[in-house]
Amino acid sequence: MLRELILESTITCPHCGTRRRETMPTNACLHYYPCSGCGALLTPKPGDCCVFCSWGDVPCPPMQKPSSDGSCGGCR
Repeated sequence: MLRELILESTITCPHCGTRRRETMPTNACLHYYPCSGCGALLTPKPGDCCVFCSWGDVPCPPMQKPSSDGSCGGCR
């Protein structure tokens, strides 16, 4: 069954708690995100592909897409 991709995620800064709704790119991972509250430069947690997968409430679109064998698509 094909799912519709969710293209928005709310990123929460782990330093100050600022939350911001962002539109995610559909074809790439975002490796750096400047917090609009405290100015911290967020990066992915070890093992995560991007800031949305680490700090967002929705994983990035490449992680939402299943691969041809049915496993998680992951970032390219």
